[in-house]
Amino acid sequence: MNREILTTKLKRVIRTGFFNFWRNGTVSLASVLVMMVTLMTIGFIYFSGAILDTALAELRNKIDINVTFVPSAFEDEVLNIKHSLESLPEVLLVTYISRDEALTAFKERHASDPSILAALDELGENPLGAVLNIKARDPSQYASVADFLESGSAISTSGITIVDRINYFQNKVAIDKLTSLINSADRLGFALTIFLAVISMLIAFNTIRLTIYIARDEIAVMRLVGASTTYIQGPFVVVGVIYGVVATVLALLMFLPITYWLGSTTESFFVGFNLFSFYLGYFLEIASILLVSGVLIGALSSVMAIRKYLKV
Repeated sequence: MNREILTTKLKRVIRTGFFNFWRNGTVSLASVLVMMVTLMTIGFIYFSGAILDTALAELRNKIDINVTFVPSAFEDEVLNIKHSLESLPEVLLVTYISRDEALTAFKERHASDPSILAALDELGENPLGAVLNIKARDPSQYASVADFLESGSAISTSGITIVDRINYFQNKVAIDKLTSLINSADRLGFALTIFLAVISMLIAFNTIRLTIYIARDEIAVMRLVGASTTYIQGPFVVVGVIYGVVATVLALLMFLPITYWLGSTTESFFVGFNLFSFYLGYFLEIASILLVSGVLIGALSSVMAIRKYLKV
């Protein structure tokens, strides 16, 4: 019996919520549009984060350090150091470039400078040593890799160092700037998300409060005749949830032409990152984020806004 009463009340609350949504058409439209702008802002933050991650990943790929060995270093000694580096948790990839490969690459880089090529031919032998190209898992870890190489690990069996130079110190400024940029971007993204979430909540709160203000006399009467807080709040929470659902659908539809229009632009600027393709590929994830955000903002704003009128 209690279950039937509860079901009846729930149906009545939902029905009243839909009725209030359609009855206050102008206010509902304004609330939905404000909520849609809010959700689109959240969506743009998500897109911006994806674009920033792509840009930073591209920068990460361009940052590395090269270890150049003396020409007299034996290949097995260089390969031993390569294996040691690969065992480090900080290292993502180590690429071995032999002396012959280094010479070929050098000639290709200076193909337009015959004086350098002529000087190279006069030497009669390969003056270049083998090279190890090292990519760390994170730019901040290159320092520990350089320390490992300088700690005495990069020596031959005879105890003489076979490392000619490590270009980490030439790239250190760029690596430090990239690390700082990544950390700043993470902090800025988090702060911006919190700030916009608070602004969105305040906008939704004040808009939904207008709906409740229109029904203030009805709320007061219901309170006087003994209606429970939950029963009074219920329809307004339903209205807030409807705002969130409708606004989510509209925001997702609006993103289709926007991302399609921006797709070619982002692809040109961010090395193959097409915003439209990204949107379609992550549609379910984006839709879930917007739907949950819309429902939470609408429901919480309704609960907060109606508190004033429950104190009758």
